[in-house]
Amino acid sequence: MKTISVPAILILIMTLIAGCSTRKEEALRIALSSSSENYENWLKRADSLAIPVDFKNMPVDSAEKLLETCDALLLTGGEDVDPARYGKAADSSRCEINSQRDTLEYALIRKAMKLKMPILGVCRGEQILNVAMGGTLYVDLPTDKPSAVVHRCKDYKDCNHVVRIDTASNLYEITRAAGGIVNTNHHQAVNIVSSAFLPVAWSDDGIVEAIEYGNPKGNPYLQAVQWHPERMDAMNPLSSALIRSFVEAAQKYRKEKSEIKK
Repeated sequence: MKTISVPAILILIMTLIAGCSTRKEEALRIALSSSSENYENWLKRADSLAIPVDFKNMPVDSAEKLLETCDALLLTGGEDVDPARYGKAADSSRCEINSQRDTLEYALIRKAMKLKMPILGVCRGEQILNVAMGGTLYVDLPTDKPSAVVHRCKDYKDCNHVVRIDTASNLYEITRAAGGIVNTNHHQAVNIVSSAFLPVAWSDDGIVEAIEYGNPKGNPYLQAVQWHPERMDAMNPLSSALIRSFVEAAQKYRKEKSEIKK
């Protein structure tokens, strides 16, 4: 039986350690404004090695510095955006507000845009992106825009409606779907769309269900949807294709960032 010398064993061990370190350094770091198991599992479907970085309750200055180490920003669902941020402070009593989160996510959006980092917004994520860029929201859909389309049910796991997608949009290029059935669990939605964005998907009652840059080709990756793709079937293109495109954009951003540092 052939034996391996002690120096050879040490070299082998150091090589393995170096290999593991390299792989760890190469793993994507995805910033989540407020993480959960659903979002992390959804992310792992597209990249099993991706590292989710949870920014929940983080001080703004620390968050801005940490975001510089990440490769993309995922703005997740949650509480209502404070109506005071879009000129409707008197309606705050109709909302469930987390002002600290609003402040944090405003800072993350500004920083990510400055870094030209890929951004994906989900539900609240779409709403706060629109507000941060000068748009407004419906404070409460059932009251402010009554409709036959139900956007929120007691059983959120079995609440769905149809959306149609603009076939000239980047969202269509990503999903190759002109429409489909999505889940829904929200009482607020985009009202006046920011001049920075275009609406690219709608429910049957005309509610905006997705926004993106008006000129996607001239800007970094940015997609935002009202539905919750992290809770949807893995085979649904309005879920799977969306997270894959986001991860691909993060990989491209990471590569470009690495080349600049060389």
